[in-house]
Amino acid sequence: MATERIEVETRRHQMFPVLSAADIGRIRRFGTVRHYHRGACLFQAGEPGPGMFVVLQGTVSISQRDGLGHVVPIEHQGPGHFLAEIAQLSGRPALVDGHAEDDVETLLVPPDQLRALIIAEADLGERLVRAMILRRVALIESGASGPVLIGPPQSAAVLRLENFLGRNGYPYHVVDATQDADAAALLEQYGESELLVVCPDGSVMPNPTEHALARCLGMVDTVEHEDLFDVLVVGAGPAGLATAVYAASEGLRVIVVDCRSFGGQAGASARIENYLGFPTGISGGALAGRAYVQAQKFGVEMLIPAQVLSLDCSQAESQGQVSVQLVDGRKLRSKTLVIASGARYRRPEVPRLAEFEGRGIWYWASALEAKLCAQQEVALVGGGNSAGQAAVFLSQHAAKVNVLVRGPSLAATMSRYLIDRIEATPNISLRPHTELVHLHGEPAGGLNGATWRDRLSGGEEDCPARNIFLFIGAVPETDWLQGCGVALDKHGFVLTGQAARGGFPAKTAAPLESSVPGVFAVGDVRCGSVKRVGGAIGEGAAVVALIHQHLASAATAA
Repeated sequence: MATERIEVETRRHQMFPVLSAADIGRIRRFGTVRHYHRGACLFQAGEPGPGMFVVLQGTVSISQRDGLGHVVPIEHQGPGHFLAEIAQLSGRPALVDGHAEDDVETLLVPPDQLRALIIAEADLGERLVRAMILRRVALIESGASGPVLIGPPQSAAVLRLENFLGRNGYPYHVVDATQDADAAALLEQYGESELLVVCPDGSVMPNPTEHALARCLGMVDTVEHEDLFDVLVVGAGPAGLATAVYAASEGLRVIVVDCRSFGGQAGASARIENYLGFPTGISGGALAGRAYVQAQKFGVEMLIPAQVLSLDCSQAESQGQVSVQLVDGRKLRSKTLVIASGARYRRPEVPRLAEFEGRGIWYWASALEAKLCAQQEVALVGGGNSAGQAAVFLSQHAAKVNVLVRGPSLAATMSRYLIDRIEATPNISLRPHTELVHLHGEPAGGLNGATWRDRLSGGEEDCPARNIFLFIGAVPETDWLQGCGVALDKHGFVLTGQAARGGFPAKTAAPLESSVPGVFAVGDVRCGSVKRVGGAIGEGAAVVALIHQHLASAATAA
């Protein structure tokens, strides 16, 4: 208990550090002095944050407030404290309210100057960033801020948005209308909707899409980005984030677009244990979250979620730029483009599969899905590393995990450390030469069982699994490249380097460059990639040198 108390106190000290007079002196050149009278609002949940405040005199009260009007006090911060969390790095909407308890004097550091401060004052910046990350984690853990999801806690609609918000590191909380009178009244007011979402500004949306919710929360902007970027990255998985971090840290202007969340498929991994430098392992979400913050620290502009509709390469050689059209109608222009769109989950040919997606059929295994499997028998299809990580993670929650693989064993497709762990876990049952053939249940009630077949004997077996996890590989996300001349292999992966020839007369592309000059590919979407997080990050770092070479040659030609 003493050790636990010390850890809590240490974490709190890091979360709410007191800045010295010398620290504040170093910050002054990045900010301006602002005065607020007693009762004034410095920032408000749901409204774009003005930046980081450093309290010079007086006291500011910080509280969480949701769209239903519930207010939870967090902290009273006085002289030497700073008021900010990760959202202030990019001027996104605040997640908490801040009010002056008396007359207050502050130093306001706007987002662009906050990023400059963090880079220029490395040791001080480290303390600020650590505190901002811990504050965001605390907001997520508290479940008292952000949007309110009103509906049955384990319904497919609620789980869909929980997964979306969780993958994007955004706090939220779920209210069961049967247990909350205010929520029940609101649900009744909106009639037949299974799910209501109340944003921090009080607006209510019946069963919104992920993109509609993101707009309501201010997660993605709606302004026109008319400037010419140096680097446009499509995809915010490990390869895309690595590209963004290295490019922006070297002074290039970078924008990243992803249709769902940062982290890609790796972001859904419960634990990655063979990534260099993390001997005890790290979750994919934590690794991706750190990279996402790191990219913002260097000034990368993020459009997540925002979906790319098409790529225009018609001016790649003549004007030295390409452009992408977003589904929302906006257009982005850049001198170079990095295809890091990864791959989407492959769906097996199983009857009625689509009926149960989100209702017992899952393509990832996060803590949300694991809770649904508590003391149940589940099935997992696949033999790669992501399947192995998911099986080990689920075994800590489920009574039994059946791992179905089409081949004779896991040896050809999975890392040895994962095979050893699976063999040592008593409630994981490996079923070789086995395929999923039937699903049982009705969509309204969810999956209530499945049938699989032994491919050698033809014998079939029923299982009461109400949750089945599919990890059978992926299909490259390259449909948006059609009509642009980017060469693909027969499976749809982007050809690069010697395999990619473009122009007339034909010339070999640089390593990681596609058949279109200035268009590069990294990570899982690239033909020949190793399909490992470490490999994807390495390609993201390596491509930046090639981008510099391309920009230099284009400038010389001009």
